[in-house]
Amino acid sequence: MFRRLPRTRRLTLASVAIATLISLPALATGPAHADDDATPAPVTSGLDATGYSGPIGAPGALITQVPLASSVSIPAAGRAYRVLYSTRDIHGRPAVSSGEVLLPKRPAPAGGYPVIAWAHGTTGLGDNCAPSVLPHSDRDATYLGHWLDQGYAIVATDYVGLGTPGFMNYLSGTAEAQSVVDSVRAAQQMDLPLAKKWAIVGQSQGAGAALNAARRATALSAGSGLDYRGVVATGTPANIEQIVALGAPAPVALPTSLNVYTAYILAGFADARPDVNVPGILTPRGRQIVAKARTLCYAEMQPVVQGVTLGEFLAKPVSSIPNVRAALTDYMGTPFSGYDRPIFLGQGLLDTDVPAPSALSLYAQMVAAGQPVDFHVYPTQDHSGTVLASMPDSTPFVARIMK
Repeated sequence: MFRRLPRTRRLTLASVAIATLISLPALATGPAHADDDATPAPVTSGLDATGYSGPIGAPGALITQVPLASSVSIPAAGRAYRVLYSTRDIHGRPAVSSGEVLLPKRPAPAGGYPVIAWAHGTTGLGDNCAPSVLPHSDRDATYLGHWLDQGYAIVATDYVGLGTPGFMNYLSGTAEAQSVVDSVRAAQQMDLPLAKKWAIVGQSQGAGAALNAARRATALSAGSGLDYRGVVATGTPANIEQIVALGAPAPVALPTSLNVYTAYILAGFADARPDVNVPGILTPRGRQIVAKARTLCYAEMQPVVQGVTLGEFLAKPVSSIPNVRAALTDYMGTPFSGYDRPIFLGQGLLDTDVPAPSALSLYAQMVAAGQPVDFHVYPTQDHSGTVLASMPDSTPFVARIMK
């Protein structure tokens, strides 16, 4: 954990970190990868929610549950379920989300298993990209298995619109936070031995979702009896909206992973804010890429955007959209203040998907705002490697906040 700095030095550190962060588009290099590189055929477990048209209750209402297919469960899980529950979309309208509920193999303690809400990383925007219909990556199976072995139940949302009607607005803090909290509320209705104590753990896209959910958890779960305790976030895409706002036509090709993320961001932002006219700043090829981003999973998007330059993607600077920086911040910003429970941030210094200045800037902002944050740096780890490398630090952190 980093020691706290005097307030004046905290503000200086925040300014330097953000200035470094916004210089990254031309500097990022390295291999491209996301949290799930392969996209096998989806498995529905007898619950195909893509065309659901039934009743939708209040946020957090459980709609149905089925046993999770063994091919998409993990070895460390005892009982495993796929669920459908009520939530809200980015526009505040009634919607549904799917997800998983995994229980440890060990007997439940008195009071039930404490719960970890898992917020997943980037898989894509199409319905076939929903994690609850796909086998877990080896990394995620190991990571989630570790928490199960520690005695925690896992509730893992797919996020609203991913595998369910509507659209998954990539990196939308509001929609993803609602999905995370409502998944835990729904799991409490499953007649399972679950405790009211819960924490949030997320990676990459899921780290942004986890922090947005953490900032809103107490309010969104009010009246449910849930007892929110804290959050673990690794590879957090913080202040990325500042980079997106600086995008402009240029003969610069970003790493493939960053091109994929850019396409997903623009697709989600365009859907959330049709008034902004995102298509108006895109080239014809850029519009084709964003259209494909709406349906293709990460591995399928890589060849679509590999080697594409910003000049081939953008016809006009993103800043040509009036008030776009404020609109992007509202859509995908990561809050740095207002938390009421402890925060764990983990960051790999070799991360090229979400480079280190992203987390450094967020940490500086949180410290300046007096937030209860622990920050851990992993010098030899990249974006994916930080997940497992952080376990020796995040495990006692979670054990402490769950007492």
